[in-house]
Amino acid sequence: MNKFRKTINALFIILFAAFFFACNDKTPPENTKTYRTEVRTGVSEVILEELELGFRFFYEAANDEGEAYGLIPDRYHATGDSPGNVCSIASVGFGLSALPIGIEAGWITREEGKERALGTLQTLSKMQRIHGFWFHFVDMKTGKRVWNSEVSIIDSALLIAGALTVGRYFGGEIQKLAYRLYEEIEWDWYYDAGANRFYMGYTPETGFEGYWHGYAEQLLIFVLAAGSPKHRVGVQAYNLMKLSSKYHGATENYGGFYSTWTGSLFTHQFSHAWIDFRNYVDADGYNWFTNSVHATEAAIAYAKSLSGTYPGINESSWGMSACDGPEGYKGNYGSGPSAGNAHFVDGTVPAYGALGSIVFKPEEAIRAAENYRTYERFWSKYGFKDAYNLGYKDQDWFASDIIGIDKGISVLMIENYLSEMVWKIFMEIDYVQKGLKNMNFRYVGEDQ
Repeated sequence: MNKFRKTINALFIILFAAFFFACNDKTPPENTKTYRTEVRTGVSEVILEELELGFRFFYEAANDEGEAYGLIPDRYHATGDSPGNVCSIASVGFGLSALPIGIEAGWITREEGKERALGTLQTLSKMQRIHGFWFHFVDMKTGKRVWNSEVSIIDSALLIAGALTVGRYFGGEIQKLAYRLYEEIEWDWYYDAGANRFYMGYTPETGFEGYWHGYAEQLLIFVLAAGSPKHRVGVQAYNLMKLSSKYHGATENYGGFYSTWTGSLFTHQFSHAWIDFRNYVDADGYNWFTNSVHATEAAIAYAKSLSGTYPGINESSWGMSACDGPEGYKGNYGSGPSAGNAHFVDGTVPAYGALGSIVFKPEEAIRAAENYRTYERFWSKYGFKDAYNLGYKDQDWFASDIIGIDKGISVLMIENYLSEMVWKIFMEIDYVQKGLKNMNFRYVGEDQ
């Protein structure tokens, strides 16, 4: 009798497990919801043109054939009208997120968007991954690692944010694949539990190097890691980041905010392209959207203070941030105050500094965009080039390239300003809501 009961119990367990995994493997329904339902009117044509041309960069410059279908160049040589041969995986994340914009704005069909999204995710699923993470830079035609680049946690986060966005937007097979890619990312492997910090980088040759110490663009990492069903990292990393970050108090020009090491404005933008922090506060009641508003105000005030020093920096030309400059790309272009007093200024201003801040300070961002549009050398078939510098060594310098991530933050933030579309999609994702909940963030309503 006992042997018979054990046999029945074992059979039940096997059948239950088979049923459970079969249900888990079920393809979700297609999502037919429309998100671009209310679009702001009376907006500057410069902003609208930059949005459409920026979208076309991501759609047209992407690889549209072969084993690396859907990969997007890190750079596009606007003066030579050609993409580079290296893909930034973060650019792919921005490009995926732009697909719903292009569909609902009428620039491509839904079927075209679905084909691009699914094909790109299939490419990502076949590429080499280390514990679920992707290499930062890969070959545009093969998808294989180039430049001995690192396995990047932040660029993988930006990439998977785009994958989750199209997954939620389309549903069905695309959602199934996007969510699987997310679930396979081992955030806990990239995390040092003893130090309570995420590592900064990893290469197969040298292992892990450095940590994310203070506040930067990594809020997205915290939320995605906290929402992971299999590889969750809890709130402790976020709490330590906040404790170790430098807070600059209010002055007559701007409110208090947590500053970043270089003061590059992208660090106050990137996570906000997807996560709508406007009505969420953490366990201490702190609001990160307001933090970015104050950081943007500080950047504008800083630009005003330099208007007599650099001819290209003023109240209509602000937002210093990592970008190309007359002497090459510099990651420490930024505004003061910065946490490490590490910002560098030589008169170079990127277009995305203001455009990516349009949700934080719209009037000032639009005024800057209209000013930038007066320089024809700053314009291209895909909108603004990366950056410019007036009077550098007695000559005006304009970048020759478009950088994918810089164009990406411009496109997503402009759309969020116009319709809140990317925010609406991303905030519907269960993993995102679970991540915020596991980090003890709470929704406080639209009157916050």
